[in-house]
Amino acid sequence: MADVLVLDTSALIAWPISEISGSLIIPAQETELRVISPDRGAILGSMGAIMNDPNEVSLDVARDAAIETGDISGLSKVDLSLVALAYEKSAILVTDDYRMQNVSTAIGIEWRPIGETGITQAWNWELRCLGCKIVQPPPKSPNRRRSDFGECPECGSELKLKRA
Repeated sequence: MADVLVLDTSALIAWPISEISGSLIIPAQETELRVISPDRGAILGSMGAIMNDPNEVSLDVARDAAIETGDISGLSKVDLSLVALAYEKSAILVTDDYRMQNVSTAIGIEWRPIGETGITQAWNWELRCLGCKIVQPPPKSPNRRRSDFGECPECGSELKLKRA
């Protein structure tokens, strides 16, 4: 039996259309794809990918793992949903996103890179203040802006993700 694949948006852009058919994606990727690659977005419906949203239980598992590893701050809702869908369907996640690979590894999801090598070991991350160096608790949901982690509630300095 062929492997079930969940494709990150970068695979929808980089892969030949013939490789996409039968793979799983989430509906929110259509909007993302139309912004990043309008030509690919326009033909998404004819690529043969199967749209499916993960269930709440799978989303909770993925979210809890992302909080535990500290990756939640660097993931989008689409990223988290794709990890959850791969978990739910016992599928292989196809992504070059190191954070998605890290969370997948933490919950036992097999992943494959698209064009990069991929992670060689799992890491844990923490939100650390650049000013007072205090570690802040991770947020409970994905970050809308992947590189903006807010300000320290103690001193007002910028928060950054650092390896724990």
